[in-house]
Amino acid sequence: MNFLVIGSGGREHAIAWRLAQSPKTKKIYVAPGNAGTQFEPKVENVAIDALALSSLIEFALSHHIDCTVVGPEAPLAAGIVDEFRKNNLLIVGPNQVCAQLESSKAFAKKFMKKQGIPTAQAEVFNDMAQALSYLESATFPIVIKADGLAAGKGVIIAQNFNEAKQAVTSMLSENSFGEAGHRVVIETFLKGIEASYMVITDGNTITPLASSQDHKARDDGDKGPNTGGMGAFSPAAIITPELEEKILETVIKPVLRGFETINEKYTGFLYAGLMIDESGHFNVLEFNCRLGDPETQPILMRLESDFSDLCYQAALQHLDSIKTKWNERAAVGVVLAAKGYPYKYKKGETLQIPNQSDERMKLFHSGTLFENEKLKSNGGRVLTAVALGENFKVAQKSAYQLAQSVKWEGGFYRNDIGNKAIETESA
Repeated sequence: MNFLVIGSGGREHAIAWRLAQSPKTKKIYVAPGNAGTQFEPKVENVAIDALALSSLIEFALSHHIDCTVVGPEAPLAAGIVDEFRKNNLLIVGPNQVCAQLESSKAFAKKFMKKQGIPTAQAEVFNDMAQALSYLESATFPIVIKADGLAAGKGVIIAQNFNEAKQAVTSMLSENSFGEAGHRVVIETFLKGIEASYMVITDGNTITPLASSQDHKARDDGDKGPNTGGMGAFSPAAIITPELEEKILETVIKPVLRGFETINEKYTGFLYAGLMIDESGHFNVLEFNCRLGDPETQPILMRLESDFSDLCYQAALQHLDSIKTKWNERAAVGVVLAAKGYPYKYKKGETLQIPNQSDERMKLFHSGTLFENEKLKSNGGRVLTAVALGENFKVAQKSAYQLAQSVKWEGGFYRNDIGNKAIETESA
């Protein structure tokens, strides 16, 4: 089979790498890809932007692509799935209507309320005066979100009124998040432990993926600004089999049923970002309509079954024929980011990475390019060092050894990715 993977990040590198492991795959094209996908066996980068839908369709038709896997959110919001299906091309992902679950937080809040999906209380504003008036009587801390797509960075936890005012002003008046911030969602701050729960569905069958936990804050101890994710580990011990069943019944299945009521079928990956408190009660913080990044990297390191089968059968709507198998070892992924991220940072810095031969470890590329025979940084999040281990302590040690082996003066990473998992494991 020939696959086309849309995107250029660490998630897409992991997707292409795992698809290439299958004996059933002949060729994997990545549009536009990065320096990591450029040198993977059976993988070829294609210089087509992820939002150039007509060019992507033309390529898929001319190169006899059997199945396309969409990595990032923007093409889904732009309707790539609808356009591919019009051309009788198999593709993994939700259509444009269903993708609103991620592309509009206001839509998601309204949808969750209607379907009885547990989530924090929230109000939506596009008028700054009304938003500030609401905040004057609010309880802090409080969460302020840009309504649209903001690459995982459009969420601010304001500790007091002045911080909240600055966030609302920045989004609504100063255009800090562009179109994404022309409307804001202000919601109650929830305490607990965050976890990521992802599934793949063909609209009928739901196949759960391995659980994971992301680290959104930039700095150690969950301090600093929110980012697209500074690291992740899998599995998440907090998601017990009993809790997983509740999540499926009260979160995932209601999403599918909710879209069915408006004659839509949700297909592809569905990601529920959850906040789970000490008693095991949970709320949905957000929905993503694709695989998470950096959670995908450790999750796919643990996948033992054929990922190409999983994607292809989901696109064919025959997912009921697929069983997944997971490596019981722990996986930890540490993101290496450019200094200054998620704000201003330099690109074009030279990186030196080690030759890799240990199948228990893998450097996934995100913001990289290969130029003039040199590997260079080309984004905020640049690499993810992922390692498997018999337990989280071993996996964490190996992941950091891999991260430390990268020679890059302009990079940084958190030093505590996986600590929560080790604490749980040792308890």
